[in-house]
Amino acid sequence: MVRVGVDDTRPGLQAMTAAELVRASKAILLDFDGPVCGVFAGRPASAVASQLRRLLADRGLGPMAEFAPNRDPLKLLSWIGEHHPQHAGAVDDALTAEETRAVESAKPTAHADVVIKAAVRTGRPVAIVSNNSGAAISRYLALHGLADEIALIVGRAYADPGRLKPHPWAVEQAVQGLDVRADDCVLIGDSVADMQASRVAGVRAIGFSKGDFRGPALTEAGAEAVIDDMGTVEAALEQT
Repeated sequence: MVRVGVDDTRPGLQAMTAAELVRASKAILLDFDGPVCGVFAGRPASAVASQLRRLLADRGLGPMAEFAPNRDPLKLLSWIGEHHPQHAGAVDDALTAEETRAVESAKPTAHADVVIKAAVRTGRPVAIVSNNSGAAISRYLALHGLADEIALIVGRAYADPGRLKPHPWAVEQAVQGLDVRADDCVLIGDSVADMQASRVAGVRAIGFSKGDFRGPALTEAGAEAVIDDMGTVEAALEQT
């Protein structure tokens, strides 16, 4: 587990607004579920978690009382990786299939498509950095005409949930793949794990809190600014 303190000790950082962070960036990293779309808007995460529990029960690993009320299939995948890693591949395969089904009815986040296109137009490559599967991300982008706009997709490491964010692996892969300096990137994410992974990787971070009061937690975890509308990013890019 990556542990991150609340004090940012990276040298040379100055307080900046979200717009300033975007305009100062040379590349933009986007978390997928949240900043780009609501993955489980039409196929609830709780239903996906139920499917995974049934799979595990068929393999003699159920019932698992601790996951009965859990609505997050990624937490179940993490638990399997820690306690029954021999089953991580099967669970990852099943989750990938469910996510790929879910993105067929995913709800696009307002302004996300325009942000992606504006970033590319202003010379900033865009990478998707997500705990969701690369296959599901690719399917969503193809459905929405965005596949050619994305320079790099870094989905979760297959059958290796120990490298899910807040581990910095995905963020570091994006920085290396785009061939940019970490501190020239800005990541926009809606979770504490996004902020923690960014800090460890040396990437500046903007928290996306859409009316759910996550702002203080995102700030404590390392967000240098918090927004509640991706239109803020679009406006900043239009000013460059």
